[in-house]
Amino acid sequence: MGERICRCSKVSAFLTFLTTIALFSRKLSAIDTIKEGELLSGSTEILVSSQQNFVLGIFNPQGSKFQYLGIWYKNNPQTIVWVANRDNPLVNSSAKLTVNVEGSIRLLNETGGVLWSSPSLGSRKLLIVQLLNTGNLVVTESGSQNYLWQSFDYPSDTLLTGMKLGWDLKSGLNRKLTSWKSSNDPSSGGFTYSVETDGLPQFVIREGPIILFRGGPWYGNRFSGSGPLRDTAIYSPKFDYNATAALFSYDAADNLFVRLTLNAAGYVQQFYWVDDGKYWNPLYTMPGDRCDVYGLCGDFGVCTFSLTAECDCMVGFEPKSPNDWERFRWTDGCVRKDNRTCRNGEGFKRISSVKLPDSSGYLVNVNTSIDDCEASCLNNCSCLAYGIMELPTGGYGCVTWFHKLVDVKFVLENGQDLYIRVAASELDTTKKKLLVAICVSLASFLGLLAFVICFILGRRRRVRGKHFLHCFINLLIVRPAHIFILFLVPKFCNSDNMVSPDNSEGHIQSQENEVEPIFDFTTIEIATNGFSFSNKIGEGGFGPVYKVVFLTLTSLY
Repeated sequence: MGERICRCSKVSAFLTFLTTIALFSRKLSAIDTIKEGELLSGSTEILVSSQQNFVLGIFNPQGSKFQYLGIWYKNNPQTIVWVANRDNPLVNSSAKLTVNVEGSIRLLNETGGVLWSSPSLGSRKLLIVQLLNTGNLVVTESGSQNYLWQSFDYPSDTLLTGMKLGWDLKSGLNRKLTSWKSSNDPSSGGFTYSVETDGLPQFVIREGPIILFRGGPWYGNRFSGSGPLRDTAIYSPKFDYNATAALFSYDAADNLFVRLTLNAAGYVQQFYWVDDGKYWNPLYTMPGDRCDVYGLCGDFGVCTFSLTAECDCMVGFEPKSPNDWERFRWTDGCVRKDNRTCRNGEGFKRISSVKLPDSSGYLVNVNTSIDDCEASCLNNCSCLAYGIMELPTGGYGCVTWFHKLVDVKFVLENGQDLYIRVAASELDTTKKKLLVAICVSLASFLGLLAFVICFILGRRRRVRGKHFLHCFINLLIVRPAHIFILFLVPKFCNSDNMVSPDNSEGHIQSQENEVEPIFDFTTIEIATNGFSFSNKIGEGGFGPVYKVVFLTLTSLY
């Protein structure tokens, strides 16, 4: 009896060993393809891309009792990039993946119920489902390279290399990211990230219907407030915008994993995988600062961010609720100081280095001609502002805004100019301020010049006390137009207005009919500051050449 028990135990152990080897070998020999009519068991079998980059299988989020069919990185199983049945989970792992004769991928539960399926493709040749090295799950006909269906057209919360975000008229698809509900619940969350094309294209994060963040509008070769799209050492972004598409995508540098994701808190982040340290390194996050909060400063407000966000009204506007404004509650925005902006001598003021206002359809009009952009806006009393746009085909176009100007912020680099319609009183105010500034500057200069001249006179003629004051007042008030600094040849000097220590010694012997004036030695010595080396300007065959300075003053005393 004991011998039988021993033999049974050995047989049982051997069978268990064979079963383990069979399952283990199945895992090791994971395939990247299944064909029409084949079944893939969710509990034991998976698809692995040919270069071992991505895995398709059943996963169970940490802390969740549900299971899902998804795609993840083979070297980092915790990073899920696509979920098939995100809103219809499995309660256990007893699931099967199959392809029917109509080319539909189906996820079946233990009773054969369909939890998720791709669209039917109709009767075709032998159909194949394959997981590519890009992380794209595709359906093709045998021997064809055309994708009849692909997971890249139906993103979850992640944009991978080669995926496209945005609108495509040919396919009729508007691809967008939808967040997970929480970090351990991949069901559809409340946040979306998309390219909105009603007006100028712009990236938008929404919570339900509410806009939380808006990137600057596409402005010819870049998005307003951002630099031109260019290649980096990590990735190469691109944006295709034409009559049939508005699509954002990127390519990663060789041997780098790059992903862009919309997390459960509503933030868009881009990462690349650091293989040495085995972690995801963030490249950027949107929103980036509080000025990125949509409409923080209300209508006609503009936001500046340094250490904190600060709101100001645009030129020609003032806070609608001053008390709230002082308490940093800016959402009521600003209103015009002067509403006489329709054929009342109004004009435009420029603000520079800004992310342009919301450019959705009912707020903006785009014209591919730049001819008379300012005049066109001025002739339409509803036009609030205009800007000049670079066109992808070269040249420039005209953009005009209506109804309101919202979500404007100053940016340190890559901002644009915005020309805002203002009343004539705002233009007059600016002119008056400029005139006052010029007058003050000129008066200050003349005063300083008069003081310097009188100071020099005082030292040379030993003017003291009231004589110096009389000189200064006479120059500054009585005859300011007679202040001149003359160099080399003062042809209109005469003995009555020549300044010297002694007028009799400094008499200028010149006649009206003489070509050049004649100076005595004393005058020349004074004018050259005693033949000072600082007044020497050169030397010729007849000896050194000096610069002379004469001061011409009329009616000093």
